[in-house]
Amino acid sequence: MKYDFDKKTDRTGTGSVKWDFAGDALPMWVADMDFESFPGIKEAVLKRAGHGIYGYTYAEKEWGDAYANWWRTRHSFDFDPKRLVFVTGIVPVISSAVRKLTTVGENVLIQTPVYPVFFNSILNNGRTVVENKLLYDSETGLFSIDWDDLEKKLSDPQTTLMVLCNPQNPTGNIWDRETLSRIGELCEKNGVCVVSDEIHCDITAPGKEYVPFLSASETNRRIGVACISPTKTFNIAGVQTAAFLALDPKLHHKVWRQVNTDEVAEGNCFSYDAAIAAFTPEGAEWLDELREYLWDNRRFAEEFIRNDISVLKTVPSDASYLMWVDCSGITDDSNRLVDDLKKKAKVFFNPGADFGGCGNSFIRINLACPREMLKEALDRLKSGIESVSNER
Repeated sequence: MKYDFDKKTDRTGTGSVKWDFAGDALPMWVADMDFESFPGIKEAVLKRAGHGIYGYTYAEKEWGDAYANWWRTRHSFDFDPKRLVFVTGIVPVISSAVRKLTTVGENVLIQTPVYPVFFNSILNNGRTVVENKLLYDSETGLFSIDWDDLEKKLSDPQTTLMVLCNPQNPTGNIWDRETLSRIGELCEKNGVCVVSDEIHCDITAPGKEYVPFLSASETNRRIGVACISPTKTFNIAGVQTAAFLALDPKLHHKVWRQVNTDEVAEGNCFSYDAAIAAFTPEGAEWLDELREYLWDNRRFAEEFIRNDISVLKTVPSDASYLMWVDCSGITDDSNRLVDDLKKKAKVFFNPGADFGGCGNSFIRINLACPREMLKEALDRLKSGIESVSNER
C-alpha cells in the first residue's frame, strides 16, 4: 500500500472528543477515524494557513465542481453544481430542514435503529419522532424495511417529513435503487419530503457502491434533499464542511432560505479548500486503499468475535467503518453492558439503546483504527464479556 494505515498518531492534547470523553478506556465509539487524513488535504490547509489572512470567504466555482465531478465519477450521478449549497455540517442542515419543511407538533419519520442525533434534530425543534423500526432477522443478522408499517405511518396526515440514512448507520445497509424508488413513491403519494443523510456513502466495501437517493427516480428528484460531505470519508469532521443538494427548485429555495436564516451556510477559509482537495483523483486513490484496510479490519473483527466471543454476533455490513454487534446472548441492557465494559475492561463502545428500535440488545464498534489497536480492543472486549458473564 502507498499509505500507512498501521501508523499510530498520538491524539492527546488535541481536544479529541473520541479520546478525552472515553477517559482511561480505549475509545471504539464515536464515528471518528484514528487515521491521519489524506495528505492532500493537509497540504491544502497548510497552504491556505500560510497566506496569513483569514477573512470572510465563500464557495467559489471550484468547490461545487469538485463535488459534482466526484459524484459523477464515483457514483454515476450527474447534477448541476449550482444546485449545491454549502453548510457547516449534515446535522445543521437536517435541523434546518425540519424547521422549514414541517411545523411544530408534526411527525418526522426515521427508520430505527439509526444515528441518535436524528432524534435530537426532531425533538429539539418541537416535532414528534415516528419510528419505522427495521426488521431484524437474528438468524442471518440482516436488517430490512417493514413496508407495511412504513406505508401506514407515512399515510398519517401528521407525518410530513422522512429523514433517511443512506447508507444506513448503524446497520451498514446499502439501500438499492428499487428500495429507494419505493420509498420515494410512498413519500410522494402521502405528501412527505425526504431528507437523505448520505455522509457514509463513500465508505463502502471494495466493489460495492451506494445509490444516491436523488438518482434513483424522477420522483425522488422532486421530493428529496441530499446531505453530502467529505468529513467521514476523509476524517475531517473538525473542519466542518458539507453541502446539501435539492434538484426541485421550490424545495431547494425553501431549504436554502432556512440554512441562511439559521446562519449555517457560511464556511471558514479552510472548509472549502479541504473539500476541494479531498475530491480529487489522488483522494480517490487514498480512499480505495482505506476501504481495503477497513474491510480487512472488519473481517478480522468478525472472525475474532465468531471464534473467541461466540456469545456475540456481528451484523453483516457493506457500508461504514462501524460494526453493529448483537449482544442479546448476554443482555438486553446495552447501557449497562457498555458501562461495565468501560469499567472492567477499559474499552468504550456506543450503547445500542441510543439508536432506538431494537438497539437495547446491541453495541456499536468503531473499526477505523490501526490493526494493533483493534486487536487490543477485541482482547479487552473478550475479557470484559467473560467478566460480565461470570457475574450474571
